[in-house]
Amino acid sequence: MTDRTETHQIPIIRLWDGREVPRLGLGCWAIGGPFFAGDTPLGYGTVDDAESIAAVHCAVDFGIRFFDTADVYGAGHSEAVLGQALEGRDEVVIATKLGNRFDPATKQMAGGIADGDLRQETRSAVEASLRRLRRDRIDLVQLHLNDLAVEPAGEVFDELDRLRAAGVIGAYGWSTDFPDRAAVYAGRPGFVAVQHGMNLFFDAPGLLGVVEAHGLISINRSPLAMGLLTGKFAAGQALPADDVRSNTFGWMDYFKDGRVVPGFAERLDRIRHLLTTGGRSPAQGALAWLWAKSPRTLPIPGFRSVTQVRENAGALEKGPLPDDVMAEVERLVDRPPEGAARAR
Repeated sequence: MTDRTETHQIPIIRLWDGREVPRLGLGCWAIGGPFFAGDTPLGYGTVDDAESIAAVHCAVDFGIRFFDTADVYGAGHSEAVLGQALEGRDEVVIATKLGNRFDPATKQMAGGIADGDLRQETRSAVEASLRRLRRDRIDLVQLHLNDLAVEPAGEVFDELDRLRAAGVIGAYGWSTDFPDRAAVYAGRPGFVAVQHGMNLFFDAPGLLGVVEAHGLISINRSPLAMGLLTGKFAAGQALPADDVRSNTFGWMDYFKDGRVVPGFAERLDRIRHLLTTGGRSPAQGALAWLWAKSPRTLPIPGFRSVTQVRENAGALEKGPLPDDVMAEVERLVDRPPEGAARAR
């Protein structure tokens, strides 16, 4: 295996506007705090906004320049916290998502926008995100309806084209795990990114093929398998009842009823020694695997604390996994077919 003293250049990616940033972003679902669909929790539990802001500032200090959120996270609260933390920091790229209705007062999700006037709802959602993010312009806006049919998705993108022409947004994309849907719009000038589930346990060769063929950015949600790939959860370990991972959604592959699925814990144990090559933590190794898969990948691990940000950012200086380690990981890892993961 590769020598532990080997040094690497920090992985960099060129964005749609020509800016070059470290190939690591942060996902801001968790810092939104609680929100619900009825009694079903959709957030990661209670958060401390002061800690969230400190963690965002820590990330910027470590050189991270890409932050991904969504209007629905915390029913607007994630955007508001991120806006407060990054106000006046124009060098930082902010990506958000739209497509879900919600009530900020009750923290209740109220379905998707697909049954309404898509263009008006798109415009209204962008205007609301601008206010919460304290920005005059949003760098990237993504459709947040994973399996929306192609035709109504086109109405959303048509409106985003108008907003792009007006200078309100910089570009747009789709958060979807369906390569055929992404391929339909991949040739549009303003369509620059696909956000999709991808990690060691769920590869995405079909989506990467679309991304690479069209020069898009592959924004990797759940790069640490909702925390499982940090190696800090034992098989059967229980999570709080207000944590989204306590649910039994069909796309909740790594956790069931608030506990780690034993099979996944065993898969991690099988490759843990490979992920920790070069002094990496398991989480850093999982991010390094994504960088080694394609030059277009941009993982966005979630966070709630300064400690988590420091660990994730520390992966940058270690770079992608070496080729020999990658080959051994691919030999040992056990995966379901592409598209099995549908985490939002």
